[in-house]
Amino acid sequence: MDDHSGSRRSRSGRPDPADKRQLADHPVPLARIARLFAPHRGTLTLVIALIMVSSTIGLAQPFLVRHVIDEALPRQDVRLLVLLVLAMLGVAIATAAIGVVQTWLSTSVGQRVMHRLRSDLFAHLQRQSLGFFTRTRGGDVQSRLVNDIGSMQSVVTSTATSIAANVTVVVGTAVAMAALSWRLALLSLVVLPPAVLLTRQVARMRHTITAQRQRRLADLHVQIEEGLSVSGVLLTKTLGVGGALSTRFEETSADLVDLEIRSRLAGRWRMATMNVVFAAIPAAIYLAAGLPATSGGMTIGTLVAFIALQGTLFRPLMGLLNVGVEITASMALFSRIFEYADLPIDLPEPVDPTPLPRLGGEVRFEHVGFGYDADRDVLTDIHLTVPAGSSLALVGTTGSGKSTLAGLVARLHDPTSGRVLIDGVDVRDAAATDLASRVGMVTQETYLMHTSIRENLLHARPGASDAEIEAACRQARIHDLVASLPHGYDTVVGSRGHRFSGGEKQRLAIARTLLRDPAILVLDEATSALDNETERAIQESLDVLARGRTTITIAHRLSTVRNADRIAVLDHGRIVELGTHEELLLRGGHYAALVRGSLVAAA
Repeated sequence: MDDHSGSRRSRSGRPDPADKRQLADHPVPLARIARLFAPHRGTLTLVIALIMVSSTIGLAQPFLVRHVIDEALPRQDVRLLVLLVLAMLGVAIATAAIGVVQTWLSTSVGQRVMHRLRSDLFAHLQRQSLGFFTRTRGGDVQSRLVNDIGSMQSVVTSTATSIAANVTVVVGTAVAMAALSWRLALLSLVVLPPAVLLTRQVARMRHTITAQRQRRLADLHVQIEEGLSVSGVLLTKTLGVGGALSTRFEETSADLVDLEIRSRLAGRWRMATMNVVFAAIPAAIYLAAGLPATSGGMTIGTLVAFIALQGTLFRPLMGLLNVGVEITASMALFSRIFEYADLPIDLPEPVDPTPLPRLGGEVRFEHVGFGYDADRDVLTDIHLTVPAGSSLALVGTTGSGKSTLAGLVARLHDPTSGRVLIDGVDVRDAAATDLASRVGMVTQETYLMHTSIRENLLHARPGASDAEIEAACRQARIHDLVASLPHGYDTVVGSRGHRFSGGEKQRLAIARTLLRDPAILVLDEATSALDNETERAIQESLDVLARGRTTITIAHRLSTVRNADRIAVLDHGRIVELGTHEELLLRGGHYAALVRGSLVAAA
């Protein structure tokens, strides 16, 4: 999947190849787009009617000018002159007022449709499994939600309305020109096509150069993001590659200098071509009007009115010639949005969810199997019960399936075989909000939002009081640090929590989970980022908190799990040993080997 910034609109008169590929891969039925706008069909009909009325009224202006020049001024007819001037002013006011109303209506429709699409797509993507986000670049998700849907506004306010306006103007202007002088109208038909083709050819040249410039500019933005972000600077300094990155940045910037100059020159050529066209066509008309064979007794007023009409024909005609490009770009835009909206839900919500009991907390794995890929199992035939209020520790070497097994309790994934039950209810039959309120999870990857400490904690329980927030932080051994900050709980944590150390972020994450007071705790190496002293302090708090709660713990330090009621040893996705710390040591099997290995590492 790519991360284009919305559907691109070619100004060269040819559809963008990327748009054509998008539509070929994910075609969009027109009926589906029509359904989006169906609730607003009355408003859209009014918008088109207003456009046609405004364009038609605007055509009256040259005729009024003709009467001013041919009749009111030569006759010194003040009354007629005043009426004509007032009529010209009325036309301007009417078209301006209609334009404001039309813009308001079309923008309102576009924004409402955009809001519905954006909200629905956001909710749909939130329901996707972790697997979707691990295989999809974050920039692509943001592009679909922000750029693509944001660009959709132009489909209503630009593409659709410009087509209606251009058709009305071109047809109306052509009829008016023929009414004024059929001879000059024929001349325009001869002169206009070559002028249009010349302008389009220059536009294509500029488009090619501009596309190259945009690509290099995108490279420059990526280099800035990668080289000057917090993580990027840290990586650069630790690897000592600052000089190489600066050289690469300088080369990209130098390329942009050349492309910018060529782009500006191409733009100047385009403007120069259009200026020549705008000067040549009236000159040809003036010449034709002055020749007896083609003038047909034309008056000065008629000539001025004809020139004015002809001047309004060029741009809408160019617009109509690009209709195919605009439609292709718009359809590609919808295709990109619908491509994500049609993604199947890996973890669907139950149609009729089963409520989880308020008391209890028993977790049972019934012959559970799981694999991220069809040809490779991560877990195989896990059969295990964790009684309510008891503690289970999961240990094993890296890649043995510990985190995957724990994640199944919170339904981060669904088992490919077997069932995971909480108090006898299959987690697939429970509502997501109900399950989240019963299962609290602290993972080894701590994520804090770029907001205050208080808001980060309230994210877990929006209605929590200040006293409850403070109590959770005291249990997580983080309150004293927070209280010592100048702004206390209103301190902004910074991007991804970079303002705090790894251990401090981990303690905030633990406090956030404790605030929800879950019946089941899943601690996936929750103390992995802590020093020994802090880890012991938090472990004491977690031991107190675990009383009366079901706790499933994964720890890289075996010393933190020795007091668990039971320890399950995983190896290649299977439970190979199960028992207490003492029982497993006496067996002298996998667990004993892990303990010996950890002691050697500690030594």
